[in-house]
Amino acid sequence: MEEEFEVPSPHEHALEEHAESDGFAQRVALMTAILATIGALFSYESGSAQNAAMFLKNESILKQAEASDQWAYYQAKSVKSHLDGIAAALATDPAQKATFAADQVKQDTEKNEVQTKARELEEQSRKLGEDAEATLKPHHRLSLGMTLVQIAVALAAITVLTRRRWLIWCAAAAALGGVAVAATGFI
Repeated sequence: MEEEFEVPSPHEHALEEHAESDGFAQRVALMTAILATIGALFSYESGSAQNAAMFLKNESILKQAEASDQWAYYQAKSVKSHLDGIAAALATDPAQKATFAADQVKQDTEKNEVQTKARELEEQSRKLGEDAEATLKPHHRLSLGMTLVQIAVALAAITVLTRRRWLIWCAAAAALGGVAVAATGFI
């Protein structure tokens, strides 16, 4: 029975030796994987904050539209009240005069209720708008942090390709800056 032996070429031997001894590239690859994971978390949180802010802004716009409708209704009640006042002033029959005056009082009361409701809706709209801006604040910080982490990943890749070890310090600085900036989004 014949046994087969594999005899590696000098080139294969050199490649295997280089791969085993190149711990720097492995550490940079590990750092890149960790940075990519951190970047994914930043991206998720940033998108989540942006969606929440968009929801609040839409609610604010909806409340403003409702307030606008209430103000239009207020105007209609006001016009009706003025017409009742004019009709009461022009009426010669005391019964008609009393009917128009009572209707004017009713319109004025309803008008005041509508005005109160319109102001409440405007206040709710303003509050929701402020909440949307506050909710969007972390998005900007997280996006900037994500950008710095992406720069760190790119610098790490360039470090491995060029074998310029000083670039890893630039990558680490960009990564730390990105984490720090993103962390301020939650403060």
